[in-house]
Amino acid sequence: MHDIEPYYHWRHLYTAEADPRSIFFGRTYSEFEFSQTVYNYYIHPQWDEFGSKTLYLKILYTDYDAKFAIIELIGEWNDTIENDIMELKREVLDKLMAEGIIKFILIAENVFNFHSGDKDYYEELYEELSDEDGWAVLVNFHPAAQHDFLLRKLNRYIELMEISAWRTYKPEHFFQFIDQKLSQRLGL
Repeated sequence: MHDIEPYYHWRHLYTAEADPRSIFFGRTYSEFEFSQTVYNYYIHPQWDEFGSKTLYLKILYTDYDAKFAIIELIGEWNDTIENDIMELKREVLDKLMAEGIIKFILIAENVFNFHSGDKDYYEELYEELSDEDGWAVLVNFHPAAQHDFLLRKLNRYIELMEISAWRTYKPEHFFQFIDQKLSQRLGL
């Protein structure tokens, strides 16, 4: 896991550590000092910690005018023990929503396990975003991780999408592609 870096080809367009409105503003990163782990596995030092012991993220792009953020995730999403949805919502998504962000693209191809817990925070997130015509999407969630997610019907609150070539898009085109797909799917 230590060699899986957050996607970096949009860094010339946006970095959360240089964005004064970002919760990660001012952070500095080491390229060589590996200190964060998911269980016994070190992860690349470019990933950001937000309160979970098993799930890390990187805000790849935020557009305050278009009201969207693209966030990449790595690790294990564990709502049973760690209540990761609460940490993610309270420590990251709520703070972005306070800055006007209402549409979230969560890239989950590096989330290797998912363990469900209560639906409360998913419902709360869905209601808050729906009130603002917003949404949240999990992109490329591993099929094994999707099993429990679908079993608990959490896709009612966060949409699931498979987009294998997302890296070929510029961030605003990636957002427009997903926004259009959701508009068609939801009949907006």
